[in-house]
Order: sequence, then structure tokens, then C-alpha cells
Amino acid sequence: MEERARRIVETAVELAEEGGFEAVRLRDVASHAGVALGTLYRRFRSKEDLLIAAFELETADLERRVAQRPPRGDDASERVRAFFGMATRGLIRRPNLARALLKAHAAGDPQLAKRTAAFHERLHDMVIAALRGARRVEAVPSEAERLLARALTRVWFSLLLGWAGGLHGQSTVIDEMGDCAELLVLGALSKDRSQRAP
Repeated sequence: MEERARRIVETAVELAEEGGFEAVRLRDVASHAGVALGTLYRRFRSKEDLLIAAFELETADLERRVAQRPPRGDDASERVRAFFGMATRGLIRRPNLARALLKAHAAGDPQLAKRTAAFHERLHDMVIAALRGARRVEAVPSEAERLLARALTRVWFSLLLGWAGGLHGQSTVIDEMGDCAELLVLGALSKDRSQRAP
């Protein structure tokens, strides 16, 4: 991301940290970032577009942390549990920002669908790396790994939306995601073993 666009996104992050989704008004973002409103609109066409860019920066930060300190565990389910614990704590550490990012992500803007899909692919790769006990995905994932990563990230987003809506706290997201990871990973591994048996 070029320097001016990054400054705009970082300003949006600061405003969201202070006041959540509603505080990210494009006129205020432009003013605080020291750019003309037209300059902002040339790079970001909406508040959701701007917050999806912020989500991309958050994801890049998570990728760096995972590469530096891969999730630990004795088996795939423990590593996946550790990954989602790390991802949840990293996102929720700034609750107003997290709620704003989730609201933008859930807005369903068709023009942002490709970027949202790319974000999910990055998450899937991190989940698959945790399954494999690797820092990053080197070999092409199997269809089973892709399906498992998709299922896990969908459950995670569902739990995060519940957290954002006040249905439960951070510990519930982490605990329930860990339980779900264990069930899905163990189920997938046992299915894979039974398919390979003569």
C-alpha cells in the first residue's frame, strides 16, 4: 500500500478505535489524515472499502505474527485451537475497531466481494499451515484441507459476530472455537484414515 493510502487507512483505524464504525466518517478521515476528500475518494469509495483495507492490514499483521511464532501443539487440533486463540485475541484487543471491521466485512457490498474473498483465502492458508505444523503453506492444499479451513473460518466469523453483538465474551469465542476445531479436525482426520484403509 502506498504511503498516502496507508496514512488514510491508519487514520480510519484510529477513529474506529475511538468510536467504532460510526466514527469513521470519510470527511473526518480525510481531515485527520491531512488529505483532500477527493484524494480519499480516489482511493476508497466508501467507509466499508476503507475498513476492509484496515482489515487487510490486520491480516498482514497476523500473518507476520504466525510466521514468527507458529501456533504450538502436540497435534493438528491443538495447533488450530492455538491459531484461533491468537487470531481472536489479536483482533479483539481493540474492541471498537474489531466491531467496525466486522461490520464492514458483513456489509455484503458486492464491489468488495473479491477483496473479502482474498482475505478469507489468507486466513485459510494460516489455518492450513497450523494443521500442518508449518510457518506457511508451501505445498498445494488438498481439497480436504481447504474444506476444513473454510468450515473453521466460517464458525469463527459466526462467533465473532456474536461477540460483536454482545451475545458472549472473548473467552467464549476462544473456548467454543477450540472445541469446534477439535471436533472438525479429529473428524476430518478419522474420515481421511478410513478412506485410506484397504
